[in-house]
Amino acid sequence: MAYVVTEICVDCKYTSCAAVCPVEAFHEAEDTLYIDPDTCIDCNACQYECPIDAIFPDYDVPEKHKASIEVNAKEATKYPVIVSTKAPLKGPKCADSSK
Repeated sequence: MAYVVTEICVDCKYTSCAAVCPVEAFHEAEDTLYIDPDTCIDCNACQYECPIDAIFPDYDVPEKHKASIEVNAKEATKYPVIVSTKAPLKGPKCADSSK
């Protein structure tokens, strides 16, 4: 099992989840984050830290976000690892820009 960042994170990129990851599984793209499933140790620290509920265990990803499982696996290693907190991105696609 691995945790998955869904498209809920697109343009709502909060990075506190990456800061609590003990194994540096998070990778940062311009408008979202990805979790490398080969690095993830399934500790679930990130899920509790995500303020917009964009992270799920792979077995519990909502049906409408299932494509995110493959996207994370495919895209994560294309981007640099992120291990610290940055100011949140609240772009035009952010479903929760009020936070």
